[in-house]
Amino acid sequence: MIPMKRGWPVWVQTRPAVESPELSEVRQRWREVDEPGDRAVHCHRRQLLRTLGLLAAPTLLPLAVRAHGDRHADGPRDVVREQKPWGIGAAPAEATRTITIRMDDKMRFTPAHLDVRESETLRLRIANRGKLLHEMVIGTPEELQAHAELMKKHPGMEHDEPYMAHVNAGRRGEITWTFNRPGEFEFACLIAGHFEAGMRGTIRVRPKS
Repeated sequence: MIPMKRGWPVWVQTRPAVESPELSEVRQRWREVDEPGDRAVHCHRRQLLRTLGLLAAPTLLPLAVRAHGDRHADGPRDVVREQKPWGIGAAPAEATRTITIRMDDKMRFTPAHLDVRESETLRLRIANRGKLLHEMVIGTPEELQAHAELMKKHPGMEHDEPYMAHVNAGRRGEITWTFNRPGEFEFACLIAGHFEAGMRGTIRVRPKS
């Protein structure tokens, strides 16, 4: 791991197995730059970052852009409780209902629609019956569309949030989610080509009486 210095971007963390002379030179030039205190130094650092990014790619990538995997399959994960327009994460023990959702290589979810009561917590057990990697991501139609566009540009991007699960062929994953906002939402597989093939479903959260 590269020793982190003040001013280094958080995404520069690992050194390539074989480093080019040009990349080594850029690193040395960075070390020679004084602590940022004026406009000229800031400009110098920005130029070094651009050069470093060009020379190191794809070995140095933002932490958000990593290879897909089934990190959520067949095991519990820590609960991240961040409020979203479509709800908030929850622990499996808090679930009031469990639903199994199947994914397959026909690019379909079964069932493809969920009816939920506001404040209900669902434990979604997601089974991949296909031979390809699939995922389930919950969100608003606008959020999913924007995320799908990003996935087309960066097909190897890994997104790791409590409202999604990436599941390898023949494996299972889970999402436990509290739908504490009424409205019309969706779930989808955002892997490049899957979303465009229609791999998506709908969620209706009915308001409390």
